[in-house]
Amino acid sequence: MTPHSQRSAFNRPENIFCSQEEVMSEDGDQFEQHSIQEKAKKILRKYDVEDKFSHLAFSKASVLLPLLMKDGKLHLLFTVRSMKLKTSPGDVCFPGGRGEPTDCNEIETALREAEEEVGLHPGQVEFISRLVPAFSKDGTLVTPVVAIIQETFQARPNPEEVTDVFLVPLEYFVKPGKYFTVPIKNKELTKVLHCFEYKDPKTNKVFMIWGLTAHFALMLAVLLLEKKPSFNDNFDVDHQISSIEQMLLGLNKSKL
Repeated sequence: MTPHSQRSAFNRPENIFCSQEEVMSEDGDQFEQHSIQEKAKKILRKYDVEDKFSHLAFSKASVLLPLLMKDGKLHLLFTVRSMKLKTSPGDVCFPGGRGEPTDCNEIETALREAEEEVGLHPGQVEFISRLVPAFSKDGTLVTPVVAIIQETFQARPNPEEVTDVFLVPLEYFVKPGKYFTVPIKNKELTKVLHCFEYKDPKTNKVFMIWGLTAHFALMLAVLLLEKKPSFNDNFDVDHQISSIEQMLLGLNKSKL
């Protein structure tokens, strides 16, 4: 807990007219949120790949998976790509983009892109870990960078890149209201894409979260909530992570 939250409630001017029960409830909520965040950090650091795949000779990009607390639960922040963009216009995604020569690593790429797209300043971000990367449909190796952002963050979308910003409870990806899969054939292999349909209760807008964005959201939800998704009792996140890592390292050896 922060020093501020540890101070006596009766030393806080904003609580002068609150009952003792209300103050205790407020402190209890803050403690619970802190506990949830600390547990999330512990789990994510266990799965941090650090720079294990940074040397791979593929076109690279990074996305930021921004976690924040809302109503006592973890949520993920998503964006909707502008229709002005040449690639994937109108798609739901995480803030992110291709690496630039000035970026030191995948973390800097994700933070730079998030600031450009939604006005998220690096000072508002607590980096936690890099999870195992995956290939996008155009063959780019995309690294998911997980971070916790302040609950008070107000997005300022760049209209040239983003048309909308919304939150989804992390739990939705293990217990979705609407979920289906789309089979994609690639040479001799058939790949299944996850698709989540989410209706924002605040705006009543319906968003389709699919493809690599859905893959990263699902993996993160299973890791942090320690639950198998309701649509697949056999989902083994550790096996999936191990399989992806072996595949990536195998591809790298074949390039040598």
